[in-house]
Amino acid sequence: MTGTECQIAFGPYTATVTSRGAALRNLRNQDRDLVVGFGPDGGIPDYRGVICAPWPNRLADGTYSYLGTSYSAPVNEPERKAALHGLVTDLRWDVEEAGPSSVTLTCRIEASPAYPGSLTLTVRYLLSENGLRSTVHARNTGTVPAPYGVCPHPYLVAGPSPLDAWQLELPAAEYLDVTPDRLLPVGMRTVEDHSFDFRNPRRLGAVRIDHAFTGLTRNSSGMACVRVHDPAGTGVELEWGPEWPWVQVHTADKPVGPDRLGLAVEPMTCPPDAFNSGPDLIHLQPGGTHSGSWTIRAC
Repeated sequence: MTGTECQIAFGPYTATVTSRGAALRNLRNQDRDLVVGFGPDGGIPDYRGVICAPWPNRLADGTYSYLGTSYSAPVNEPERKAALHGLVTDLRWDVEEAGPSSVTLTCRIEASPAYPGSLTLTVRYLLSENGLRSTVHARNTGTVPAPYGVCPHPYLVAGPSPLDAWQLELPAAEYLDVTPDRLLPVGMRTVEDHSFDFRNPRRLGAVRIDHAFTGLTRNSSGMACVRVHDPAGTGVELEWGPEWPWVQVHTADKPVGPDRLGLAVEPMTCPPDAFNSGPDLIHLQPGGTHSGSWTIRAC
């Protein structure tokens, strides 16, 4: 699937946003990649840079009940029998505004056997001296309440060294343990004395992560931040606000194909399978809205 592409720039930063999944196709600071990109045509590998809504991560068996009605979404991760990353990653979004340093895209979700509500989603990408600030906004344009969750899906790139050599700072005290086969939630665990404890920056090494984290340490403005640094001296950080109480981190381990190319850092409004389990699930009433922002910058 091809789509409209918009190039934006400000100072040392450049980015390309595509209407395919409203995805961030690339982001650079001078000549350095800050995210793992993808080509101008065809599919988007590994959901790189897309917007995941109206749920992030996995929905077990693609099924759930909401206000007494059962729904069934397409299973697009057959090996784990899950509906992955919502309903809009394969859509072509409309470009509503495109300028030298910003672009805004929209799409609609209509009520269906997979989802009770009708939503309008808007995402804005804005480059400044502070990096790339992105905001996703949802409005319930239907007549019934609708469950909602969202996350962006960038893979950060610290520098030219292998991911194993990067230093990670992840300010999270808890993680959601998952089943080894389907990566479905089991229960909360502390990172204390665990290989997932990166509250003090340290080398990633061979640790494999594909988990949701919470219990986030935030600054006085309510912001949390994940940072990765390369031994070569470069780095990148992703910062997000209190509207995202979770973050999924994935070391991009793959059984086949290019392995550990970057570190997925995905602020999430709710944990995996929240349509079934309920924690931090947003209930958008008719006319109700939700917005969340995040920033990626060189550091």
